[in-house]
Amino acid sequence: QVQLVESGGGSVQAGGSLKLSCATSGYIFHSCGKAWYRQAPGKERELVSSISSVGITRDADSVRGRFTISQDNAENWVTLQMNSLKTEDTAVYYCAAVCPPYGTYWGQGTQVTVSS
Repeated sequence: QVQLVESGGGSVQAGGSLKLSCATSGYIFHSCGKAWYRQAPGKERELVSSISSVGITRDADSVRGRFTISQDNAENWVTLQMNSLKTEDTAVYYCAAVCPPYGTYWGQGTQVTVSS
C-alpha cells in the first residue's frame, strides 16, 4: 500500500518562503514521476511542479522562478521550495506519484496560507 504524507505547510506573509516535503511508505516504482498539485477554494486542482524519473522538471507559469521541485532518495521523497510567496498561492498542496499505467497516488494535502 503506497502512502504519501506531506508536511511543511503553514501560514506566511507575502514575500516569505515555505518548504514542503513529501515522505513515502510502501513500494513506488522507480519509473514513477513526482509532482506537486494545489487546489484553492472554489477552483480545480492544478499542477504546480513535476519532476520525471530522469530528473526533468516542469513548472506552471504562475510559479516559475519562485518554486523549485527536488527529489531526494533519503527521508523526503520529493520537496517543493516556495519563495516569494503571493496571496494567490494560498491553497491545499498535494504530493503525487504519477505511475502510468497504474495510476496516480495522492497524499492527504497540506494547507498553505499566504497573507498580505
